[in-house]
Amino acid sequence: MDLLVLYYSVGGSVKRMAEHIASGIERIPGATARVRTVPRISNEKPVPEDGPPYAELRDLEECAGLALGSPTRFGNMAAPLKHFLDGTSLLWQRGALAGKPACVFTSTASLHGGQETTLLSMMLPLLHHGMLIMGLPYTLAELNATRSGGTPYGASHLAGIADDQPITDAERALCIAQGKRLAELALQLAK
Repeated sequence: MDLLVLYYSVGGSVKRMAEHIASGIERIPGATARVRTVPRISNEKPVPEDGPPYAELRDLEECAGLALGSPTRFGNMAAPLKHFLDGTSLLWQRGALAGKPACVFTSTASLHGGQETTLLSMMLPLLHHGMLIMGLPYTLAELNATRSGGTPYGASHLAGIADDQPITDAERALCIAQGKRLAELALQLAK
């Protein structure tokens, strides 16, 4: 069962978070992470020179669940990711994503830089698609202990202005937990 980890990253923090979420997915027997990204601008080369391939609509159609990640841009998801999602109306018309589980994750330059509003903004198109939004429960000890990133809306990371802050142990644990939860939910829904 493929679960799509779709993200946009500039400085690398969201990419590292995506890798941890994918690791969590892969820890669940029967689940596989399909990691994809989106181009910075719509006329970029069709295949990135390194890293995961660019997402296509069929990646969304074929996945059993979605983890969606973006850096924060003024309390919102980054334009390249929004541009990709804006192109999914054919999938919306067919209900191709309805009933599939989804979760969101983000990285910010400052502690109060809009982590939660970005996560909420990423949920909106997923709700329109009929996806089942999953967060992180406070039963995860790291959610109560973190001093940087981590919210009940989804995993987050405080990257710093220069995007030079490493992902903390608590942030990493929350990313992995989010991937595991997504895979477990997708498998339960498939039964």
